[in-house]
Amino acid sequence: MERLVSTEWLAGELGAADLVVLDATMHLPDSPRDAKADYLEAHVPGARFLDLASFTDSGSVVPKALPTAEQFAARLGAIGIVPSARVVLYDDSQIKSAARAWFIFDHFGFGEVAILNGGFAKWRAEGRETERGEVTFESTAFPVPQARREVRSKADMLANCATRGEQVVDARDAARFAGEDGSGSAGHIPGAANVHFPRLFAEDGTWKAPDALRAEFAASGVDLTRPVTASCNSGMSACVLLFGLSLAGKDDGALYDGSWMEWGADPATPKEQGAAR
Repeated sequence: MERLVSTEWLAGELGAADLVVLDATMHLPDSPRDAKADYLEAHVPGARFLDLASFTDSGSVVPKALPTAEQFAARLGAIGIVPSARVVLYDDSQIKSAARAWFIFDHFGFGEVAILNGGFAKWRAEGRETERGEVTFESTAFPVPQARREVRSKADMLANCATRGEQVVDARDAARFAGEDGSGSAGHIPGAANVHFPRLFAEDGTWKAPDALRAEFAASGVDLTRPVTASCNSGMSACVLLFGLSLAGKDDGALYDGSWMEWGADPATPKEQGAAR
């Protein structure tokens, strides 16, 4: 299974015994939408609700931290997934939240996981079948995995400010990145590049082709032959950049999970203002 699948492909695979479709929709805190309520109203037939908003390690000092390996295993078992399953993730969110779910699965070495290109919006726009209500399934005993993706701490990012060994790419909009008045942000991590995550999508909400993705990163001065760490506000849209990097052929990008919520809240961390250079 490819890491990015089309609506046509998914429509043809629905009902396969080894296929699990997950609604990974999550909205910003100030959004009037309720992801679970929307799921109950309409979802891809057979899709289960991941509840991405709660798929975090609430015991971590890092805001909205990635779940632990034990929490990952518990959640997948609770929604009836086995390691041999093929999992397709989709969302109906402006922040492209399926990418965060993809990173979590990939972080813990899940075998086959993909994102639905264009998400639920494309599925519905094409007039494809949907269903309402809860989906029934049996829980499983999912084994605790080993983490495999690189995740950076605040200490790592502070050290990198001195060495600049890794490029930092910030997924936030230009105003927040620059720390403009009214943006609610004091700027960005020193030396960071800025690739606002919507730049990775075509007008119809599908992902741009690999060449176009590489061009977007290059236009912001990101060298894909060098190490890259992605950041954003809460660790969510940074995962959009990491999935885009993966589509562009770079699978070793790291995540600064604390992102600006952690960095910006610490008065001791250095901040840089102004547009990307």
